[in-house]
Amino acid sequence: MFKNTFLVALTLALAIGGGTASVWYALAMQDGVGAVTIGGWTAFPDIGTPDADPYSKARVAREGVLALGRAEGLTFVAEHDDSGADLQRGCSYIIDGAIPPARFWTLYAADEKMTVIDGRNRRAPALHSYEVLRRPDNSVAVSVSRHPAAGNWLAVDGAGRMFFVLTLYDTTIASSTGIANVELPSIVKSGCGNA
Repeated sequence: MFKNTFLVALTLALAIGGGTASVWYALAMQDGVGAVTIGGWTAFPDIGTPDADPYSKARVAREGVLALGRAEGLTFVAEHDDSGADLQRGCSYIIDGAIPPARFWTLYAADEKMTVIDGRNRRAPALHSYEVLRRPDNSVAVSVSRHPAAGNWLAVDGAGRMFFVLTLYDTTIASSTGIANVELPSIVKSGCGNA
């Protein structure tokens, strides 16, 4: 009798624990169910629509984010540079390339809780499409570091991992047919430490 009770309890504990762990893992993964990855950037195009999968809906509920609908925009998050290394606040990066067409876009660095990382010396913690310097081909180069840089500079401070968040508002690529052919800027590490 005790053996049967123990086996039932063990089975229930493994089932509940394993189920909970698998759901937590699926929600914590940046490139989880419903994700579209382009280079180092990941987006969830269906997250603010009725077509969103249950994991995307749970992610929105857990994180308390305001999900954009298809007609409103699309958010891309990068957690790695082009070499596949995690983005670190102590390193410097160059985000270089064309931004997909959008009426307005924002770019900021976030910590692991997806909170905006404050810039140094009261520097604005984000850039947007109306303030960046552009090249003749409409592409941009943004320096992300602790130290000031010429041109477009996104200031970061602190230590630990970080993420880049690029949000495109009122963009044509938010439709399911437009996202497949999109090119996003590259993310290249330019140095670490005092660089």
